[in-house]
Amino acid sequence: MKVWINGEPVEMNGVTNVADLAVHYGLRPNTVLIEHNATALHQREWMERPITEGDRIEIVRVVAGG
Repeated sequence: MKVWINGEPVEMNGVTNVADLAVHYGLRPNTVLIEHNATALHQREWMERPITEGDRIEIVRVVAGG
């Protein structure tokens, strides 16, 4: 299935939800914010949020600084 990740088309196979996507990319939950179709998700929502053809995902790394 084709989805858009950070504005780029990506072919994803075997990924059924946002949690699978995070594992696929080796993302640590406390270091990223994932937005799914313009909705920012809390980590507890990742498992229940399915990914389907054409979805738009934004992955933002959280960085501390001052």
